[in-house]
Amino acid sequence: MVFGIGIDIIEIDRIKTSVEKYGNHFLNKIYTETELDYCLSKVNKHQHLAARFAAKEAVFKALTTGWNKDVGWKDIEIYNEPNGMPLVKLRGDLESFLSNGMRLKISMSHSRDYVTCVAIIFKEL
Repeated sequence: MVFGIGIDIIEIDRIKTSVEKYGNHFLNKIYTETELDYCLSKVNKHQHLAARFAAKEAVFKALTTGWNKDVGWKDIEIYNEPNGMPLVKLRGDLESFLSNGMRLKISMSHSRDYVTCVAIIFKEL
C-alpha cells in the first residue's frame, strides 16, 4: 500500500548559482555534513548537490500525506550504499515516522542540465 509519493526536478545551474551567491550559508542550511563530504569530493559537485536537493524535495512531498509538523532540510539525509544506491535517513522528529513496516525508497536520475528524484512511502502487505 502506498502512503505517499513525491517527485522533484531541478536545474543543476540553479544549485550552482546558489552555492556561488550564498556559499557556506546555503550549503550548511540545506545539507548535512555527510552529504557535503560526499558531494564536495566529486568532480561534478553541483550535480550531486542538486540530486540531494531534489531528493529532499521529493521526500518532503511524499511526507505531506501523513506528516503535519515543520521539518528542516537536515532532517532528511541522502546517502549512498557502496553499490551507489541512494538511501534516505530521517532525523529528528521524522525518525519515528516510518514505523510499523512502512518504508521509504528514492530513485534519482540526471542529465547534463537537470536532476530528478522520485520518493515513495509504502508498506508491504
